[in-house]
Amino acid sequence: MVTTEEIMEHLRKVKYPGFSRDIVSFGLVKSASVDGGAALVSLAITTSDPKVPRQLKEEVERTLLAVPGIASATVELAVQAARAPAAPGPAGGKPGASRGVRRAVAIASGKGGVGKSTFAVNLACVLAQILSFRGRPGRVGLMDVDIYGPSVPLMIGLKGRPEIEGEGQDACLVPMERHGVKVMSMGFLVDDNTPVVWRGPMVMKTVQQFVQNVKWGELDVLLVDLPPGTGDAQLSLVQTLPLDGAIIVTTPQPAATQVALKGGLMFQKVNVPILGVAENMSHFVDAAGNKQEIFGSGGGIATAERLGTILLGQVPLIPEIREGGDRGEPIAVSEPGGLAAGVFREIAEALLEILEKQASRPM
Repeated sequence: MVTTEEIMEHLRKVKYPGFSRDIVSFGLVKSASVDGGAALVSLAITTSDPKVPRQLKEEVERTLLAVPGIASATVELAVQAARAPAAPGPAGGKPGASRGVRRAVAIASGKGGVGKSTFAVNLACVLAQILSFRGRPGRVGLMDVDIYGPSVPLMIGLKGRPEIEGEGQDACLVPMERHGVKVMSMGFLVDDNTPVVWRGPMVMKTVQQFVQNVKWGELDVLLVDLPPGTGDAQLSLVQTLPLDGAIIVTTPQPAATQVALKGGLMFQKVNVPILGVAENMSHFVDAAGNKQEIFGSGGGIATAERLGTILLGQVPLIPEIREGGDRGEPIAVSEPGGLAAGVFREIAEALLEILEKQASRPM
């Protein structure tokens, strides 16, 4: 006789479309039971792609009917639109905690080491400057969900622990703030010398809590600095927070662009639009004024074309960007009139224009 535990083990063979993780470890299986030879499985998923529920239902049925002793398989689906306004998360937290966030944009890369966090910090600072000039200060947030290597606190110059407001189930973390940007990061919650050694479900839970249990308040733009890759954090984010789009960060060489392309395709699979590609460390200008393309050229525009989007900008490779991040003074703040800050400003203005056109309302 087949047991419920055996049913769950077989469900671990079913992968979420476009991912290598199974639906059990992603927390999508809400219940499973078996009565004689009849299996009943309930799934709860968040997606705006109508193909995903159908694919999952068919795959679960196919998997269960292949189990000896199972004569019938019934799959119940609870589907929630991934980008409906103020959509609640799949489980836990307070559904309205992120309701004040008007636009949410993921900053992603397929590969590590391309300067994604540096890009995210400077972009957030420039967005804060632009919106403050428009009379909307304090309307930019930066959520660092690079759980294993959170570098945003160092780069933006924040230390300490966030305050907790409320008690019990009503408790919320209050984001820390600097340069007009509200920030939440795993780096605030663990000691500098403490490694985060977690399995996927813990990572997913943290992402959900950063969305649902942080008092973001009223934000025009929330940037989400994602870890490299296409795994737990990425899927948990798109299931928990209504994303308006993603920016893919890459360096010009094929070793980076090939992986960046996969990262972009992952977002397209879960119905999140690619707002543009940013080419980081694009070139270096030597003392003689000559442009040196250390990591090659053309990778950013080629990636954008393959993803059907635009190249938002090319950030130069200059020591001042790295130095600013190391001392907690982003170059967009310390040298607002410089070359690098100008590039970040152009990218920020292009991003705001895209977001305004998406919703047909100004920010």
